[in-house]
Amino acid sequence: MEATGTDEVEKIKSKFMSAWHNMKYSWVLKTKTYFSRNSPVFLLGKCYHFKTDGTYMARNSFQSDSLGESGELSTDGSNFDKINTEISGNVEEFRKDFISRIWLTYREEFPQIKGSALTTDCGWGCTLRTGQMLLAQGLMLHFLGRAWVWPDALDIDNSDSESWTAHTVKKLTASFEASLTAEREPKILSNHHQGTVKRNYDDNEKRNEVYHRKIISWFGDSPLTAFGLHQLIEYGKKSGKIAGDWYGPAVVAHILRKAVEEARDPELQGVTVYVAQDCTVYSSDVIDRQCSFMDSGKADTKAVIILVPVRLGGERTNMDYLEFVKGILSLEYCVGIIGGKPKQSYYFAGFQDDSLIYMDPHYCQSFVDVSIKDFPLESFHCPSPKKMSFKKMDPSCTIGFYCRTVQDFEKASEEITKMLKSSSKEKYPLFTFVKGHSRDYDFASSPLHEENNLFSEDEKKRLKRISTEEFVLL
Repeated sequence: MEATGTDEVEKIKSKFMSAWHNMKYSWVLKTKTYFSRNSPVFLLGKCYHFKTDGTYMARNSFQSDSLGESGELSTDGSNFDKINTEISGNVEEFRKDFISRIWLTYREEFPQIKGSALTTDCGWGCTLRTGQMLLAQGLMLHFLGRAWVWPDALDIDNSDSESWTAHTVKKLTASFEASLTAEREPKILSNHHQGTVKRNYDDNEKRNEVYHRKIISWFGDSPLTAFGLHQLIEYGKKSGKIAGDWYGPAVVAHILRKAVEEARDPELQGVTVYVAQDCTVYSSDVIDRQCSFMDSGKADTKAVIILVPVRLGGERTNMDYLEFVKGILSLEYCVGIIGGKPKQSYYFAGFQDDSLIYMDPHYCQSFVDVSIKDFPLESFHCPSPKKMSFKKMDPSCTIGFYCRTVQDFEKASEEITKMLKSSSKEKYPLFTFVKGHSRDYDFASSPLHEENNLFSEDEKKRLKRISTEEFVLL
């Protein structure tokens, strides 16, 4: 009887914690984000303009919920029929592009993480989630290309603040009632999570949708998925991290490298990850990775995702680096930045003026079983972008690039080097590209396949030093 009573208490505690997480992390999509109609918007290398050329636009041509106090345009999709047609089209193209990016957030009620009692990453997993988003964008470039957009993107209902708040209150109330009656918590879903209209796809669209689902399935929250939270935590254990710990952007970069190296899906054999050492990208090391044999023995070159952990200043972000960060996000082979502000990690994907555009993982959603056929996709796509002033950004971050071929890498390294030189202003650049291997400079290069350890001894020392400088996550 005592054990039964303890189980009931644990169930009630779990239900209240679930409701609390949902209430605490349900405000991410509450407020609208306004964009200036006078400045271009960049999203992972693509540029969008919300202003017509040579066309007079009266302020009253915008509805109040689409235009901010200072003549700013909201991209939440409200009243597009009342907005100038050319601007409306450009805003919709931006929305479609943004929503098509893969959004990974806090989840709850997923299978228990090995070695812990945790079934949610609420409050501690945000940097792992932003790392997943960066890797997901790299895989989308690899399998789908930058021009791909999800055909159902604009079918997602971006509910207003009242309905999001109502959803939270309903779930909290339902959880409380279920706890008292020892019943299973009812699932109350907003329109955001309901299915989209079925479409008739041609062969190319069918192929793209297969890869769209496959990429998302690799990030599912179960022990068997290649890049799911459970696997990332297992690799993190080898560097001294456990479930519930906070992870910095540099540590996550190395965890992602290991996860891609260990992935056994044949589709992933054509991709590798390189992590810069001491803010230095060794060109020969990158090319060696790209030219390494696949498991099948095929000698084809691999695409590479390059991750560069950096600091954009000391205690605070140095504004001198703003133009460089904007330049990086203007490149189509940029896959984003793992960063954030103190105590919160964000996935930065674009900018307008001096504000960064990001996706926020601090939204608690229910577990989705990605192993079932036609699992719902809506919760993996963010309906609304967020903006943050660059000066609020924490200096510790990891920048990511994708290069399909060796030629692409060489071209990218030349272009980025020019940016680095122009942004350094007689100071040492954020990072450098150098010819040769790391061993040529008396540094121990990272082994491609370590059996027992995630990091080499030199990497462990560097990460220990870096980790003491990084922000602590919620």
